[in-house]
Amino acid sequence: MAPVSDEMRAQVEEGVRLCRAGDWGKALPVLAAAIEQRGIGEQVPGTAYSFLGYGVARYQAKQREGLKLCEHAIKVQYYEADNHWNLARVHVLASSRKAAVAAVERGLKLDPDHPGLLTLQKEIGTRRRPVLRFLDRDHPVNVFLGRMRHNMSGE
Repeated sequence: MAPVSDEMRAQVEEGVRLCRAGDWGKALPVLAAAIEQRGIGEQVPGTAYSFLGYGVARYQAKQREGLKLCEHAIKVQYYEADNHWNLARVHVLASSRKAAVAAVERGLKLDPDHPGLLTLQKEIGTRRRPVLRFLDRDHPVNVFLGRMRHNMSGE
């Protein structure tokens, strides 16, 4: 694959900057154009797919397409914490809390100080271990004991 051209890099950086500034209306066409106009064999940075995926899921209500773009971003650029953050946010939009928690955990392993991942982790919370670890989390006894533990802790 050919490396990322300077023009492509600038276009993706502008799109991501617009996303971070909250101007998704301008950002999505910029990122989509960057992906569509790539040269033969030219590699597109994963962050372009990632932010485009979140934007499509959030602002165009197309969670399935957004999820595919975010998953592709991780295949292209696994070690970028922003890609895991956007994947987690799409999972939240799609009501897939378990998958969102997993994506946040993977992202925080890469960048423990990522502000977006830390904020999202606080918003969705973390699961406590099952009361009886030798039983499955969904076992009725664990569900009952977990509810009791929750009620007793006053959370």
